[in-house]
Amino acid sequence: MSSIPNHIAIIMDGNGRWAQARGYPRFFGHVRGSSRVRPIVEEARTLGVKALTLYAFSTENWKRPEEELTVLWKLLRKYIHREVKDLKKNGVRLHVIGEIERLPEGARKELEAAVEELKDGKELQLTFALSYGARAEILNAVKVVAKKYAQCDLKMTEITEENFEKHLATAYLGEFSDVDLLIRTSGEKRLSNYLLWQCSYAEFEFTDTLWPDYSVEQFRQSLENFKQRKRRFGGI
Repeated sequence: MSSIPNHIAIIMDGNGRWAQARGYPRFFGHVRGSSRVRPIVEEARTLGVKALTLYAFSTENWKRPEEELTVLWKLLRKYIHREVKDLKKNGVRLHVIGEIERLPEGARKELEAAVEELKDGKELQLTFALSYGARAEILNAVKVVAKKYAQCDLKMTEITEENFEKHLATAYLGEFSDVDLLIRTSGEKRLSNYLLWQCSYAEFEFTDTLWPDYSVEQFRQSLENFKQRKRRFGGI
């Protein structure tokens, strides 16, 4: 495939509805949904995608029942424990963005250990957005810039888009920090406070498929659709 997007962001939506439609508890959908991550990550790396950012848990998701949250953290730890060896072998580097300090200690330590273990990956930058909200991310960056300006460490003329981006959570992605293609499953058509700055010129792909049913073939079709788009970035 040609014209592969450098940075793909996915809102993995529809786990709960998938389970309820089949008469299962909501957490069963999260179990099924977690199994879809590996094939999508592998396909992204194979196709030459540089960065893949997955919206796993938003700041608003803390409102969910405690039972469901407990299952989510267990699944996260299980995924990390199960996949870290293969991720390392395949050159995947792991990042986590969001209010990580809010996560349960066990899950947080598991993530920190995995990030350290995979720090030398060069093939794919894989990011999990956990306890993440784009408005909070932007506000935190504004506070850092304002503090630097107040302390005379930053001139007014130096407050540019380029410099501001260096204070966002995705700054480590460098030239690939802007999202090229955003995919959202489940039929919903909104950003839900996800990578608002980074998605300013992203192409959007919405599918009615619920995340637990989202396949590698559909992922490839989304990339094929992207190839047909004309990206003008405000030009002609």
